[in-house]
Amino acid sequence: MTSPRVVVLDYGSGNIHSAIKALVAAGAEVELTADPAKVQAADGLLVPGVGAFTAVMNQLTDVRGARLIEQRLIASKPVLGICVGQQVMFESGVEHGIETEGLGQWPGIVEKLDAPMLPHMGWNTVDSAEGSRLFDGIEEERFYFVHSYGVKEWKLVADGPLAKPMVSWSTYGSPFVAAVENGPLSATQFHPEKSGEAGIKLLRNWLKTF
Repeated sequence: MTSPRVVVLDYGSGNIHSAIKALVAAGAEVELTADPAKVQAADGLLVPGVGAFTAVMNQLTDVRGARLIEQRLIASKPVLGICVGQQVMFESGVEHGIETEGLGQWPGIVEKLDAPMLPHMGWNTVDSAEGSRLFDGIEEERFYFVHSYGVKEWKLVADGPLAKPMVSWSTYGSPFVAAVENGPLSATQFHPEKSGEAGIKLLRNWLKTF
């Protein structure tokens, strides 16, 4: 049985090497590239993300990331966003009073969390969506978060062109979106690659969706 082939999108994000290591541990054959042909040919595409929303969007623009992701989703090919890689899937992000347009795959605004102390850094539980494939067998586990911004309100109520979304939540000060599964597009606000065995299991669950 051949290993699933996953491309980690190479656009300058900072958590690439740990993500590659985790994917390999989960059983994938991994390549770091932004080559359009390789991105489209891969079984799965992982979009990492560390830092500010605006900076990540600018970096994605440099490699035509929006088009690469959109082409895969149109073809129903799996995409997984991590941390800011989840955030940029939404309509926009607001940081330091500056609003930046996101990829617009989901309606919603990424904004500062309502919490007495930021960033939200460390282990936290996730209230996984009923029927979640990502959290299958790890519903009670804790995952590692590092962020000050997130999506506090899920706005997509009607079915869109993709399958009905499954939204998982976590709470730090107030609830925020911790993960989304929406047809070929999935994303997590936390870092699976920094979440030990639970994170490896989640990535393995994602690979099983191919």
